[in-house]
Amino acid sequence: MSVTDILVDFAIASFFIAVGQLLRAKVPLVQKFFIPPSMIAGFIALALGAQGLGILPFSENIGSYASVLIILIFAGVGINGFSFNKKDFKAEIDRIGSYFSYKVLAQAIQFSLAPLFSILVISKLFPNINYGFGLLLAAGFSGGHGTAAAVGTAFERLGDLDAMDIAMTCATVGILSGIFGGLFFIKLGTKKGWTKYMKGFNQISDDLRCGLVPKNERKSMGEETISSNVLDPLAWHLAVMLIASGIGVGLSKGIYAAIGLDLPNYLMAFLTAIVMFLVFRKVGVGDYIDENVVGRISGTATDYLVFFGIASIKLAVIVKYAAPLALLLLCGIVIVVATLMFFGPAMNRGSWFERAIFVFGYSTGVFAIGFILLRIVDPENRSKTLNDTAFAAPFTTPAEMFAWSMGPMMLLNGSHWKFIGIYLVIMAACIIANIVFKWWWLKLPLDRPGVEEIG
Repeated sequence: MSVTDILVDFAIASFFIAVGQLLRAKVPLVQKFFIPPSMIAGFIALALGAQGLGILPFSENIGSYASVLIILIFAGVGINGFSFNKKDFKAEIDRIGSYFSYKVLAQAIQFSLAPLFSILVISKLFPNINYGFGLLLAAGFSGGHGTAAAVGTAFERLGDLDAMDIAMTCATVGILSGIFGGLFFIKLGTKKGWTKYMKGFNQISDDLRCGLVPKNERKSMGEETISSNVLDPLAWHLAVMLIASGIGVGLSKGIYAAIGLDLPNYLMAFLTAIVMFLVFRKVGVGDYIDENVVGRISGTATDYLVFFGIASIKLAVIVKYAAPLALLLLCGIVIVVATLMFFGPAMNRGSWFERAIFVFGYSTGVFAIGFILLRIVDPENRSKTLNDTAFAAPFTTPAEMFAWSMGPMMLLNGSHWKFIGIYLVIMAACIIANIVFKWWWLKLPLDRPGVEEIG
């Protein structure tokens, strides 16, 4: 594959992403269901590509882009680092603590119950299914297309050559479940009085519907921390992210060559970026890193990853695994609905629905889906969901990274019960902690007050 082939592939992707945005802006049906333009573009390209009509001149390697883009995305997460606000934590420990526990449980329940169901049920009905099959559901649902690409790549390196397509399918179904399921529960919530900050869909802003921001409501994408006369600020931020990505890939290869431990490239890029963040903050370089610019680069990589992830799905693999995949996806949907409707009100006191619907969206796709659902029901973040999510992120990330990096090896190499056991213990610990600290509010009415009314 030549450099020109890469350019052509991304040019085609860009054209269809632009078409997807145009459809989002002009077609009411698309607006009604909040379908992301990159997902629309991916489905069109899938139909017109090698798996469909075969009229798009894609190179043979478009399936490899996702595993490369995810390295850049995780590097961006690490470069942006984390922060703590001890004062808010002390003043609002009940709200933050219970939400943190709920968010961890939402992840642990997928990491444990989906593989458990796969091993005990699916692998018995379909003996050719390996014990890692269930983790592909969690990678797609809880992780989105980016993590699906990373975990799929890890499975492929361990010999499961169909894993990437299955993971991408799970991620696609997950996002659709998040969008359609989220809208269903929001409509139900408005009728039942669960929502505290909206009364109906007529309150949704136009920029959420069509994706176009009016002139008087536009915000800056970021600050110019480097003089453009010396170096373009975008080039500076991209350079920092690419440095972390390159070092991460080099470390991954070096560790494998030295001791045979096959750590994912994206994990090492993330860890490298975290180290860079800490060093930058210490020496003052962090003052010249703008989180919004890094976030925009990561967001761009994510949109292209979603496109290539869907466009490169091998339909023959999906047909091959249709029955076990259908069972696995049904299991995943049951898990996320139970997490929303049972644990949501049990583990969140004020504004339980707003906080739980965000986690529902986050647990079926990506942060953006959760954010869209939250903006519909709580456009001003009065439930403080985003604040608490930012606080919880540094503590929930290790549990995620362990699952994505060690899960494939443990599930395929005979340590499956140990892996499942770890997350069953975490899940049980979350429930026990909430009961012990009296953060268990299942008996309260579902139309209870919002966060600011409880205090």
